[in-house]
Amino acid sequence: MRDPLAEAAQTHPDAPALLLSYLAHLGGHYAEYSFARLDRIAARLAARLAGLGIEPGARLGLLLDHSHRAIELIHAAIRLKAVIVPLNIRLTVEELRYQVAAADCAILLCDSPREAVALEACGAARVYNIAPGAGSCAPQLPDEGHFAGSAADFLAVEMDLDAVQAIVFTSGTTGRPKGAQITYRNWIASAQASAQRLGVNDHDRWLMSLPLYHVGGLSMIFRSCRDHSALVIPPPSRDPHEMVRVIETERVSLVSVVPTQLVRMLDAGLRRTESLRMILVGGAAASPELLLRCCAAGLPVAPTYGLTEAASQVATMLPEDACRKPGSAGKAIGDTHIRILDSSGALCSADEIGEVSVCGSTVMKGYLGYPPVEPEAGFRTGDLGYLDDEGNLWIVQRRTDLIVTGGENVYPSEVEAVLKSHNLVADACVVGIPDPEWGQKVAAMVVWQGDSEASAMALSDYCRQRLAGYKTPRKWVFAEELPLTASGKVHRHKVAQLVTD
Repeated sequence: MRDPLAEAAQTHPDAPALLLSYLAHLGGHYAEYSFARLDRIAARLAARLAGLGIEPGARLGLLLDHSHRAIELIHAAIRLKAVIVPLNIRLTVEELRYQVAAADCAILLCDSPREAVALEACGAARVYNIAPGAGSCAPQLPDEGHFAGSAADFLAVEMDLDAVQAIVFTSGTTGRPKGAQITYRNWIASAQASAQRLGVNDHDRWLMSLPLYHVGGLSMIFRSCRDHSALVIPPPSRDPHEMVRVIETERVSLVSVVPTQLVRMLDAGLRRTESLRMILVGGAAASPELLLRCCAAGLPVAPTYGLTEAASQVATMLPEDACRKPGSAGKAIGDTHIRILDSSGALCSADEIGEVSVCGSTVMKGYLGYPPVEPEAGFRTGDLGYLDDEGNLWIVQRRTDLIVTGGENVYPSEVEAVLKSHNLVADACVVGIPDPEWGQKVAAMVVWQGDSEASAMALSDYCRQRLAGYKTPRKWVFAEELPLTASGKVHRHKVAQLVTD
């Protein structure tokens, strides 16, 4: 099977692939890329990357903002059969350093705003700036033709569907993020399943409202090529008023957002337009109140349930059903099968709560450095939910201790490990508490030791030096000891009650 961009460029060469509305916002000229033009750019860029000695299977770290350059690089990496490692630009140097090393990145590609961080976090990886400016220290990519490579050598490539295309890090229960290995088969199956559920229109335009270091953003690249739909890249600020303006002026038909984004866009005046046919909301549970607000406004909201480990979408409910069953994520898409398992691994009956297990063509190869996922066994998500008598999925609780704040996943163990490394912290417990804007916010109960006065500000600064800002607790409670269960374990539910009060 040929790579998806080459296929789209052959069958729909003049169809718009990228609409760069953000360039006009920054004072530049509006630009539109056809699939043929994007194909040529990807081939030339692949030739330049080949000059670095990149071979099939090499891992390329991407520390880049949301822009056309990142999309061009992803397509160029496919032509080289290299594996991309998209890195969250909100992480600290220490967090990035771990991921670059864990993925064994040979090269780390960055843009100018992130060059200094890249040079600190690179470890053994070579750093290249794809768009150097004044004062740049990192080298830029070699010119096309370096080491005899040319764009003609990279016009298309036959994909090995079972080869890994991306390693996407997701928060880990052990305190260290895990790299989910996503294959070409995963992406293609996800794009096909999404198209079957959502339908495809000739002039569809996807708003790139999710970052490319999340599977929700990456999956759009493959959907765009499969469906010959345009990707609309908004201004980098993600200001909700700007997002609403882009939806209206660019005739956007499909939007993927997390609940926090949707609330802000509603407050900014989001309304139904003639072109807007679907608003997918996922990344965290959308409250029934939010869904009913959308229904009352006539907005075509489609709740989804997805996972990094399943290349984004697992289940999606169409707008006509979302108002009838607010709170459900709908039925499984494509060949995905959702099973609800009890503590012994047996199937639960309808409406019986158990652990959500997912199997099908979208499920990852496995975590980096861990045994592969057995296709028949599927992937046990750790999320609790049930299937109703119509086969719709209802999520009751995300992965045991998982905190989802503004669509970003935070595992308490990672934050607790940082807190306990502070020489004046004897113990700590981190939980998520309800928040009307973010869904949840991170809160911590800390047992302070030593003679100095406990300081929430000092601990916040300590965490921010070691963790991304969204992982840093927003609420602090200091106690002489943590509440324990009868078995001597930290009573997380009690901690959550105490920090909420």
